[in-house]
Amino acid sequence: MAVTFTLAQLALVRPGMGLGWDESVYVSQVSGHAPAAFFSAPRARGVSLLVAPIAAWSSSTPLLRVYLAVLSGIGLWLALRAWRGLLPAKVLALGGALFASLWVTLYYGPQAMPNYWVAIGALAGVGCFLRAQADRTRRAPVWGLAAAAALMALMRPMDAAWVGLPLLVASAVVRRWRYRRLSLALAAGLAAGAAEWVIEAYTGYGGLGRRLHDASLIQGGLSWNVAVDDQMRSQIGRTLCRPCTGEMPNPVVFAWWLVFSVLAAGGLVRAVRARRAVGATALPLGCAAAAAFPYLFLIGYAAPRFLLPAYALLAIPVAHGLVSLVRATPGGAWRAPAVALAAVTLAGHLAVQLSVLHQLVGRATEGHRDWARTAAALHTAGVRPPCVLTGDEVIAPHIPIAFAAACSSADTDGHNGNTTAAALAREAGRIPVAVLTTRRTPPPSFARDWRRIHVHRHVYAYVGPAVQT
Repeated sequence: MAVTFTLAQLALVRPGMGLGWDESVYVSQVSGHAPAAFFSAPRARGVSLLVAPIAAWSSSTPLLRVYLAVLSGIGLWLALRAWRGLLPAKVLALGGALFASLWVTLYYGPQAMPNYWVAIGALAGVGCFLRAQADRTRRAPVWGLAAAAALMALMRPMDAAWVGLPLLVASAVVRRWRYRRLSLALAAGLAAGAAEWVIEAYTGYGGLGRRLHDASLIQGGLSWNVAVDDQMRSQIGRTLCRPCTGEMPNPVVFAWWLVFSVLAAGGLVRAVRARRAVGATALPLGCAAAAAFPYLFLIGYAAPRFLLPAYALLAIPVAHGLVSLVRATPGGAWRAPAVALAAVTLAGHLAVQLSVLHQLVGRATEGHRDWARTAAALHTAGVRPPCVLTGDEVIAPHIPIAFAAACSSADTDGHNGNTTAAALAREAGRIPVAVLTTRRTPPPSFARDWRRIHVHRHVYAYVGPAVQT
């Protein structure tokens, strides 16, 4: 199943698809192709470390995609392997297949983004926790729990804290799970993974409290916000739904949400009644709920990738519920229709996921090609390294375009603010500086006297005096 997942990524998410906005930020931190982009407060260095073996010496996006696809397949295999002995192999394989077949999993598996790896860490960590609880003599699951926690915290420290909370509660509240080594392993893994993020908070962001405050502001301020409907709207393939307006998509697109919830609840009920694998069903459900909570109720927008850890954890109880439902069907004439209905439902689910994925990949590929064409046009116009690009991200995403053009990216305000208008004006007399805009959008005051050129489609650029064709 893991091999199939890897091959599906390579076939369906084209390796030639250029880097996205966030990917450009992460890859630029270790790439020799372009200067490092501004690293905002919520981001962690885990993805940059993950891609460093390729990005440090090669600027090939297809090579990076293949590397990440293979790595994501290995990661899924290891995460499911952590569950061996807790549930039947076919339940684990089905759970892995359900998670791997989601469009959001296939899309982000080969991308330089952190959410998939938080999901893998969460799935492996819960499995290792349960195996360590079931067999006190084995040390490997304890080390596996620490490694999984470190992976999550290295990628997204706050997500790791939410996932780890139910595990800490379980080890403290449930008497037969009160093993000090599990709590210590989990805490040590989280601390080790988050150490760099915390240290960087004091060296570059004014302290841990300030970094947490800035991270909250970038996410719109963490407070009570019901974003369940936003997540449902984003299921049509909107990678970022901010603001998330418009009508609800066809219910077929998000019906799997409801079906998966019912199956997960059914799996838990079945486990309780049979008095078997209760922890293997209840604990991942609790961790999935904790992982999803901040993104469903504390932010005012949606991005489907935020829920990847919850989907990975939910997949195991869903698979258990589906298998239990088929098994509970009376034998004889009823068993075959039940199996056929389950197969048809899963086939329909897969068809919906692949349809959304196909449309999303097409849009993303074309958008990334536009960025590459814009970068090439800027080179032709004389904006060559060392150079600086700036502009309004809503109008023209200058950060990924700057990475494609091997330029620095700069902002005078907003979440990525890293310079001032006066500093840009001074730079423009020394090296090529360009402000990306549109025909009807005026440039900032410091660039009003600069030469305007048409770059690509609706994108125009105001180039500084140092630019020579």
